[in-house]
Amino acid sequence: MVSQRERRADPYPSTREIPAAVFAGSLLALVLGVQLGRGLANLAAGAGWAWPVPTLLFSSAIGVLQGDAGAGLDHVAPLASPDALIAWVFAVELIAMAAYLALIWLCLHRWGPNRTLGVASVDEARRLLGRQRLYTAQRVIRPDIYGGKVRP
Repeated sequence: MVSQRERRADPYPSTREIPAAVFAGSLLALVLGVQLGRGLANLAAGAGWAWPVPTLLFSSAIGVLQGDAGAGLDHVAPLASPDALIAWVFAVELIAMAAYLALIWLCLHRWGPNRTLGVASVDEARRLLGRQRLYTAQRVIRPDIYGGKVRP
């Protein structure tokens, strides 16, 4: 049996722009997660919210990962302890990566190579047929879920 993927012709060559954009987006999400974790750690320590200037965004992330809560910031005191800093950064990065993986799954499900082609979405079917017609035809549409014998 021939799959949908084998029947479809892709006239565009495989290029590296999309993987490069995904890599750059991932790197930016990691760096912003480090800075957000540092900001929350300092806020919890009583130093208030502080964000580095844009030119020090990437270079100060290395200092933050080494435990310096004041890397790339102007005078901020009292700073978070290194243990609290790493815990906050780890928690923020964990949440960011979970959200990033969910986004990747949604994109692949919607636009990926194994998506189902030519099938109406739930909203399209509801708009075209109406709720009442879908409800009355549910045994015909999905006999595996709603059961019952279908009469010809």
